[in-house]
Amino acid sequence: MNRPAWLSNRRVVAALAWSLLVVLIAVAVNIAGIHFIGSIDDWERWLETHTEHFFVSRLCLYSATAGGWWWMRKRLRQREPAAQSHQRLLRTEIAAVITLVLLEGSLLLRHG
Repeated sequence: MNRPAWLSNRRVVAALAWSLLVVLIAVAVNIAGIHFIGSIDDWERWLETHTEHFFVSRLCLYSATAGGWWWMRKRLRQREPAAQSHQRLLRTEIAAVITLVLLEGSLLLRHG
């Protein structure tokens, strides 16, 4: 039986495994929260009342990610000083910032 070529790539398989792990952890946390709080409605209310805490935790996560990105960016620029590499980095940075702004904007609009 032939496997698709992308399944032979270890990075793809590792990324899929990490993604699955994150989803499973999120599901487990929600199930545990519902069980601990008592009902789905109470769990949703608890999540709503703690929206600011989740926002602050996301800001901390974004800050840590930006710090790691800045460190990696400096190393990459030293290793690959070509203008083409700089343009790829810049496009990636712009896409990441746009994604975060859209994500946080949609959350803000939804929870107003």
